[in-house]
Amino acid sequence: MNNDFKNIIFSLKNQVAEIRLNRPNVLNSFNYPMANEVIFALNHCKKEDNIRAIVLTAEGRAFCAGQDLEEATAEDAPSIDKIVEHTYNPIIALIRSIEKPVICAVNGVAAGAGANIALACDITIASDKAKFIQSFTNIGLVPDSGGTFFLPRLIGHQRASYLMFSGEKISAKDAEEMGMIFKAVSEEELANETIHLAEKLANRATKSIGLTKRLLNESSTNQLYDQLDLEKKFQAISANTEDHKEGINAFFEKRIPKYKGD
Repeated sequence: MNNDFKNIIFSLKNQVAEIRLNRPNVLNSFNYPMANEVIFALNHCKKEDNIRAIVLTAEGRAFCAGQDLEEATAEDAPSIDKIVEHTYNPIIALIRSIEKPVICAVNGVAAGAGANIALACDITIASDKAKFIQSFTNIGLVPDSGGTFFLPRLIGHQRASYLMFSGEKISAKDAEEMGMIFKAVSEEELANETIHLAEKLANRATKSIGLTKRLLNESSTNQLYDQLDLEKKFQAISANTEDHKEGINAFFEKRIPKYKGD
């Protein structure tokens, strides 16, 4: 892939793609150019078989402060609903539809849409210096980027209501204790913890993980019997993969399986 990006840094190593937001001077807030690059990179990750896990993180002292308000308030600015339609809805939809694990490493403040992008990822690890802020009502807006979908499912309606109504900042440790994120680690450990997990998942049965992700997505709206039927359908699909055959062979041969993502 042509890596001529100006607002993100894209890298690929050991079948793990890293997308790093790179507007640290504005706390990695989103404008149209950065959104376009993130969407392009996610689409690339979605279609490339040699990418089996994705890490989303950022440069500087912030993960993402949400929308670049200079763009949103400029004289020729698009309306806020157009910004949501152009930037945030496609990013959230891609994160959820990519049949590969998407891991978020929150290195600093995650505010507004930045917080909700982190919540949309499959697994989120945060630096103990990170803060999460549902900042929308602080400027008279409502949450977007899937926040009203993900947050109450992660921490419950009452806590989600409080955080969204109050716009209160919470620590990574509190986010972990609430179940909002997978875990908080020291600032020094964040990169290694995230890459170690991503490489571990990249070496597992990718199609199985992708189908499991689809099942988890569907479980949010399915009734039990619908979910049972879908599990049966996807089990039949996964049972016919090369990785399943490798897993069975490795089990009987008492060795570690070597999955190829097929």
